[in-house]
Amino acid sequence: MKPRQYSLRIRVAAAAALGATFIVLALGAVVALAIARNNLAQLDRRLETASTVLVANAATAGPFLGAFGDAGAFSVTIRTATDGTVMSSTPTRLPELPPGSETVEVDGTKYRAYTSKAEGINALVSLAVPYAEARDITVEQQRQVAFFGLGAVAAAAALGWLFGGPAVRPLVELTRRIARRDPDLATQVSGIREADELAAAAESMLKDVASAQAGTTSALATARDFASAAAHELRTPLTAMRTDIEVLSTLDLNQSQRQEILVDLARAQGRVESTLRDLERLAKGELSTSEDFKDTDLIEVCDIAAEGAMRLYPDLRVSVDAADSPVPYRIHALPGGIRLILDNAITNAVRHGRASEVRITLSYRAAAPAEFTITVDDNGAGIPVDEREAVFGRFTRGSTASQTGSGLGLALVAQQASIHGGSTSFHDSPLGGARLLIELKDLSTHH
Repeated sequence: MKPRQYSLRIRVAAAAALGATFIVLALGAVVALAIARNNLAQLDRRLETASTVLVANAATAGPFLGAFGDAGAFSVTIRTATDGTVMSSTPTRLPELPPGSETVEVDGTKYRAYTSKAEGINALVSLAVPYAEARDITVEQQRQVAFFGLGAVAAAAALGWLFGGPAVRPLVELTRRIARRDPDLATQVSGIREADELAAAAESMLKDVASAQAGTTSALATARDFASAAAHELRTPLTAMRTDIEVLSTLDLNQSQRQEILVDLARAQGRVESTLRDLERLAKGELSTSEDFKDTDLIEVCDIAAEGAMRLYPDLRVSVDAADSPVPYRIHALPGGIRLILDNAITNAVRHGRASEVRITLSYRAAAPAEFTITVDDNGAGIPVDEREAVFGRFTRGSTASQTGSGLGLALVAQQASIHGGSTSFHDSPLGGARLLIELKDLSTHH
């Protein structure tokens, strides 16, 4: 069952009434106690005053007490000071009491008594009135306090409702503006700190939502384009594979012909596998987050990439040269991303440029953020000037490239450089082939 909802204005009025209730209860308890004590003190003073007159005339008034009768209005008892023997009393006889004020009970009725000593007759004179006299006045006064307390609570609720409207109006207006998706919510200052803070938080949230929506829309568009390009790129080798399989299954071929078709099948299968692998790497790059970045030693990664390339291509010679730098070649980066840049750069030089020598050079430039440059020179065929920008596109191959690759190697290099806040470009190499310049930025707060 859905809980009942109340407006903020009603909640403000209820909070004011609740706060007033606590205050009224606390003050009411203090005032009620004070009233009871004050009325009792007043009664004691009246008894003390009356006792002063009675004590002065105790010798003459004593014999007539029994004739007065008390009728519940007052009671007087005179006892000897030595042994407490009753010398005279009204019909309601008070017990033996010490000097001072006391509350006593006689025949089930409470009395407030005051006892004083009559020196002339060596006696103790006790004067009492029914306790209900003070209690009734106290109850009436406490009833009046409770009545005014209830009035105060009602007044607090009414004032909370009255003043709650203007107080919550900025929040109501802010809610309407948020529902309308109004821009610049935080620029309209209401003068109420909570409302302005809520407006700033709502504006920030709406911007984040808009940014996420834009990112999602862009990602979906990229995914559609990417899927279309991937499907187009994979269609050619898959069609060739299907043709080869049909030839093998339908024609009677000799061993040499079968071997030729099997080699073609293996080549097409390798192209499909290479394309899928590079597509996976591209997707991982796009899904990388700041948590994946770690402090990375560029020299160490370059050495490992060089050793791996020379094992893969025995006729290739790869050298690493780190220019002198005042700081270590350490960067906050994706270690796998840096390795991917180097592996694809070297593979591109060997497979498409037919290079036999690759030289990797590191350099550093102090800036904010710090900038690192990886230069990959080769002695291969190079890349024509008019193709040096286009080859970084997905599924794009240069005119001198072999047709066995996926066309994604340099796109992966460009993507990883972009993830690291940098860029890529091709130039002429002093070795005679192509120079790939990769600029990276250390996006961390320290080196």
